[in-house]
Amino acid sequence: MPQKHRRPRKKLAAIAAVTALLATGGALGTSTALGAPTVSPAAARAAEGPRVVGEKWLDSRTVDLTIDSPAVGKQLPVRVILPTRFKEQPGRTWPVLYLLQGAHDDYTSWTRETDVEEFLADKDVITVLPASGPTGIPTDWWNYGSPTAPDYETFQVEELTALLRDTYRANGTRAVAGVSTGGYGALAFAARHPGTFGAAASYSGVVDTTALGMPTVMNAIVARELQLPSTLWGSPFLHRENWNRHNPAALAKSLAGTRLYVSQGSGIPSSDFGNLEGAILEGTLWGQAHGFTRQLDRAGVPATVHFYRGGSHAWSSWQLEFKASWPTLAAGLGLPAEGS
Repeated sequence: MPQKHRRPRKKLAAIAAVTALLATGGALGTSTALGAPTVSPAAARAAEGPRVVGEKWLDSRTVDLTIDSPAVGKQLPVRVILPTRFKEQPGRTWPVLYLLQGAHDDYTSWTRETDVEEFLADKDVITVLPASGPTGIPTDWWNYGSPTAPDYETFQVEELTALLRDTYRANGTRAVAGVSTGGYGALAFAARHPGTFGAAASYSGVVDTTALGMPTVMNAIVARELQLPSTLWGSPFLHRENWNRHNPAALAKSLAGTRLYVSQGSGIPSSDFGNLEGAILEGTLWGQAHGFTRQLDRAGVPATVHFYRGGSHAWSSWQLEFKASWPTLAAGLGLPAEGS
């Protein structure tokens, strides 16, 4: 979904139209001929816990980690930007800001497309850019009930948090923000884990996944990465309950107490004349964003909302919105809005 300097697009395969439900099974262990149970590789990984298996420093503040994640079942990259004063204050702990990628992008997007490193240089916060997989949807995939379905939500909310605490002195205070599907993730995390994040911000996010046309959008994102759409949360009709368990709009009451920032452009007419596709996509999300904020109003949950005319589904809009949202994020992190 995000408009960026793209690699050549993957062609949509025939599975884009396939939403039939399949049934698969899996076991955590098997038995030997003598009947003694053996532990499966997945169970062994889970027992061992997440581990940092690679570390590459890009500069004095920025390090790329490779993390072996039992929740996802693979090794994943994460970029960490440390506070400027991190090394000179070895006894201090720090709050953490998660910045989530959009669809069909990767964990480097925020540093590739924005000046976030410079902007946060005087902010006393650890900034984390975790991988969310090729779809950029940071969720626990259904995958027909398979016990080995990838769970990016547990990876980011639990596994990564533990590693940051043990390795980089994270203190447990957290805020989360994201673009596009990352905006979905920010609000879904906050709603599904009440009290865990002091603030959450969505920039052009899919914040009401069951609104008119939105299941089609989510299914298209999954299909573009050559996966069956129903592996995400199942059928939006037959498995509506599971969709609602992952839908920020359906969980609006659970966002009480979290500082919120929600922004969305209308797309057409857009001043970004060179990005018609991005303007159209932005406009596609306009209605569901309004539906989400109406749910917040009904639930009595306050939010800072910025609906703006024009704009496009692109970093040119999102960088501005991130900076506009900083006072909200800073408050949730217990930091001054103007920096240290």
